[in-house]
Amino acid sequence: MKSLVLTLLFLGAVQTYGHAQTAADSVMVTIFLKHQQDKSLKEINAKLDANKFHEMFPPKFARVVSWYVMMGIGQVVTLKFPASKLREVNLTLENGAWGAFDTSFYPTYDYMPVWKSQQNKKP
Repeated sequence: MKSLVLTLLFLGAVQTYGHAQTAADSVMVTIFLKHQQDKSLKEINAKLDANKFHEMFPPKFARVVSWYVMMGIGQVVTLKFPASKLREVNLTLENGAWGAFDTSFYPTYDYMPVWKSQQNKKP
């Protein structure tokens, strides 16, 4: 619930301040897929296969911005998708990832243009 509230606040802020290029119709979310450490990799993969995780994630409407493995934590995926599809992204993970991963969601935005602008202003 906390993640959903943060996402909605983020969407409202983006629409209010207009800092994102396509704020009205897209959002980025970073998802932590934390390994359940009481399971071996073989058990995790078996659960993902049983849930058909790889068939449903990432959803067809989402663009994968990045996908990394963080050793000792799990996988970190950033998706960009239409804001109206937030519920579908959540359901994809509930149906596909649960039982193999613990999940956390974080509203995300591209800070690179801000950083570059700041760098250009340095003497």
